[in-house]
Amino acid sequence: MNKLYPSAAEALKGIVRDDQLLAVGGFGLCGIPEALIAALRDTGVKNLTVISNNAGVDGFGLGQLLETRQIKKMISSYVGENKEFERQYLAGELELEFTPQGTLAEKLRAGGAGIPAFFTRTGVGTLVAEGKETREFDGHTYIMERALNPEVSLVKAWKADRSGNLVFRRTARNFNPAVAMAGKITVVEVEQIVEVGEIDPDAVHLPGIYVHRLVLNPHPEKRIEKRTTRPAA
Repeated sequence: MNKLYPSAAEALKGIVRDDQLLAVGGFGLCGIPEALIAALRDTGVKNLTVISNNAGVDGFGLGQLLETRQIKKMISSYVGENKEFERQYLAGELELEFTPQGTLAEKLRAGGAGIPAFFTRTGVGTLVAEGKETREFDGHTYIMERALNPEVSLVKAWKADRSGNLVFRRTARNFNPAVAMAGKITVVEVEQIVEVGEIDPDAVHLPGIYVHRLVLNPHPEKRIEKRTTRPAA
């Protein structure tokens, strides 16, 4: 089966809409589906709830969707590099479900594995635990976390064959496999497309059964985050 679409815009056609729950892979600016995010912005869909480790930076990645006010809620674990995110949140214009990073990863993994909920000690006794069921196991308190099942997942991989078998590259793998597995519909942006059979089965990081649509972006911008320090005295 050939899952390749001619453009990011075509790959999103008919599957994105207002008020949707989406998940987007990446960690900071590493391994983000740049072309798919830009195409999502251009659709004009709004009132989105977006699951992502963070929200990019101002003007790039998911930061573009914040600027156009298409996101109403973020489910994230780190939000410290986006001034527009901060402004909207402090002004009460953006909802935030703040989630510990390991818990966020497990909520996505559980969603992809068909596990509706799990128990974790992370967040016990904090705001994270408010309103959640607790249980005692072996003398310790655990809180119950629900799995995440986004309607659409946007993912970045390095290489794919036309059936959607994926290979990720180094740290750009990050949240992407879990996001891909959790999505009811998963769209993947890749830098290389090869024919079926050209990827050694032992080299496949994620099988194509989790992938519904592919788009080729051979020359992504791949911005990097830079540490800013105070000038030396």
